[in-house]
Amino acid sequence: MDVKVVLSSEEIIRGLKHYRRIAKQDLLRAPETDDPEAFRQHAEARRGVYAELSQLAEAKSPDEVAEEALRVYKDLPFVTGSERPEHTEIKGRENALENFFLMIGLEPRVRREARSMRPSLTGAAGLAGAQVDDADGLAPSTEAG
Repeated sequence: MDVKVVLSSEEIIRGLKHYRRIAKQDLLRAPETDDPEAFRQHAEARRGVYAELSQLAEAKSPDEVAEEALRVYKDLPFVTGSERPEHTEIKGRENALENFFLMIGLEPRVRREARSMRPSLTGAAGLAGAQVDDADGLAPSTEAG
C-alpha cells in the first residue's frame, strides 16, 4: 500500500501525546464505570499503542510510521461486535490504530483495504464460536474528536 502522510514527525508525536493523555484520563475514570476492569484494559491497550507509535515516530519517517501501523492493524483479528471481555485489549488496540489513521488523514480506501486483510478471530486465535463483524465502521473514541 502506498501511504503518504502530510504531518511531520513532530505533529504526529504531539497528536499521539494528546491521545495518550486521554487514555490516561480513562484509566483514572475506570473505577467509576460499569466494568472497571474492561475499561482499564481498553485504555491501557490504547495507551500502549500510542506509546509504540510515538517511539516509531521519533526514529522513522511519518510514512514509515503509518506503514507500520497498517501492518499491525492488518494482523489484528476481528472482534468487533463481540461483547466477550477477553477481547477488550484487541478492541483497544484496534480503536487506537483507527484513531491514529484519522489523525494522520489516512485515505479511507487504504484503511478499508487493510481492514479487509485482517484475520478472523478463529483463524488468528483458534477460538471457536467468536462473533466477528467485518463492517467497515467503528465508533472512534473521544480521542478522534
